[in-house]
Amino acid sequence: METFKRLKQFYWPYRNYFFLSVFSLLFVSGITVMYPVVLQFTIDEVILNQEYRWVPYLALGFVIIMTIKGTATFFHQYLGDLFGVTAVYKLREELYKKLQYLPFRYYDNAKTGDLMSRLTADVEGFRFFLSFGFAQVINFILLVSFSLGVMFYYSVPLAFVTLGMLPFLAIAVYRFDKRVHPAFRGIRKSMGRLNTKVQENVSGINTIKSLSREDFEIGKFVNNNKDYRDNYLQTSDIWAKYFPLMEMIGNLCVVFLLSYGGFLVIDNQLNPGELVAFFSLVWYIIWPIMNLGFVINTFSQSKASGERLLEVLDEPEDIQDIEDPISINHLEGHVKFDKITHKYASEEEHALKDVSFDAPKGTTIGLLGATGSGKTTITQLISRFYEPIEGSILIDGRNIRDYSIKSLRKNIGVVLQETFLFSSTIRDNIAYGDADVEFEKVVEAAKRAQAHEFIIELPEGYDTVLGERGMGLSGGQKQRIAIARAILSDPSVLILDDATSAVDMETEFKIQKAFQEVMKGRTTFIIAHRISSLKHADEILVLENGEVAQRGTHNELIERDGMYQRVYKIQYQDKEKIKQRQTG
Repeated sequence: METFKRLKQFYWPYRNYFFLSVFSLLFVSGITVMYPVVLQFTIDEVILNQEYRWVPYLALGFVIIMTIKGTATFFHQYLGDLFGVTAVYKLREELYKKLQYLPFRYYDNAKTGDLMSRLTADVEGFRFFLSFGFAQVINFILLVSFSLGVMFYYSVPLAFVTLGMLPFLAIAVYRFDKRVHPAFRGIRKSMGRLNTKVQENVSGINTIKSLSREDFEIGKFVNNNKDYRDNYLQTSDIWAKYFPLMEMIGNLCVVFLLSYGGFLVIDNQLNPGELVAFFSLVWYIIWPIMNLGFVINTFSQSKASGERLLEVLDEPEDIQDIEDPISINHLEGHVKFDKITHKYASEEEHALKDVSFDAPKGTTIGLLGATGSGKTTITQLISRFYEPIEGSILIDGRNIRDYSIKSLRKNIGVVLQETFLFSSTIRDNIAYGDADVEFEKVVEAAKRAQAHEFIIELPEGYDTVLGERGMGLSGGQKQRIAIARAILSDPSVLILDDATSAVDMETEFKIQKAFQEVMKGRTTFIIAHRISSLKHADEILVLENGEVAQRGTHNELIERDGMYQRVYKIQYQDKEKIKQRQTG
């Protein structure tokens, strides 16, 4: 029950719905137990005594009782569902909120399909027990209690015969719960892996088809599907073993009841109507007990789901505001790295080693290096996506931890290497950072990013709805929209992480020309593999294995032996040969 205690904050505020549902359940259970009593009265007092004048009254009373029970059942079910649905509404909302604030470190290892499974299947599994499972447990207690009370009233010895089998049933139920809970947890994990595989397949369908890897992907899915099937069959095997055992114990109870009860009727110690009522009442105990397996099944599923939900809710938020952080609308943009060392949790090697530089307001810093050299890490540290393990990062003379995360990131415009656009209109995507911005400013940002011309050529212009992840646009078009989004936020620090990698040389030239105006007065960090994107930078840092191997201006670096000179020669030697041929 520890899982339910820890999730209490989500369902306890709505306990009134639950209590009203239970109150209605009292009527349902009480009236259910009245059926055998009416039956006993009909047999012993009406039929055997030939008092047939009571039959119409009994029929009318039965109709009234059924009406009351029907009404009570409606309120019980509706209020129970209202309790469960309202509780998980808040739980799902809190989970989504948690995902928004979890650090990049969490998403480095998280699987999208598994997270989707937690927010859908696991939340629904938890809701089902709140709406249905809790009520079934209480119904079991009420029905068994009421039935035993009436049974003891009719015959104490016969009631004890019935109770004699309950300890054996309790042992079977306990052992069933011990085995079924781990099995259901395995099913939940297997479902998460299956969802992850489907999500990855759909997202990467272009790559799969281009490399003709359909059969390979089908094989991987079959393996995941087989794992899910095997986990489910293992659970079914447990269920198949224990459910007949519990049913057999219940049927033995009936055998003992009829045998001993028949003897009491023959010996005139029990009336025939009381034995018939007893037979009906014992099923009101047996069926809930047999249904107890299903309730435990539901409980185990919801417990496994709750544990997976708590794994997300318990995940620490490493990147948080300090007490009383500085909230500022506009930063100047003076960035300084002081002996920064960083290491990712999932990596053995350091991503950055003792990196230092100073970028005054309006300075453009170029970052060049091989994949994994630490270029993107620098920009991610500026935005506090991660915390360095050593050193300090200053903006305008203050440690970035002194600023509130919201105000810090609001002053930093980022165009990531992997462009992401939402399934919304182009206008909404550009204005994502400020939904209330004037349309004229959206258009101006698009013009600066060289995106306006292709946007107005679309059928709906800025109101064109994009597909998932910007489907329907070319790579260069998506990147220019992302650049417009960063420009519109009017940042003090602009980060361009290979922002022109997906555009052709002509478009790159236009964007670079627009950037010359946009970058005025802003500190800009440009990550690029093309020398043409970096040569106008005030300082260029050449990174190798997380360390600054070279630094200087373009003209200084092409005169020195090193990586920058080698890259320059590779990118420009063909250009020089073409010029020589044209002049020759």
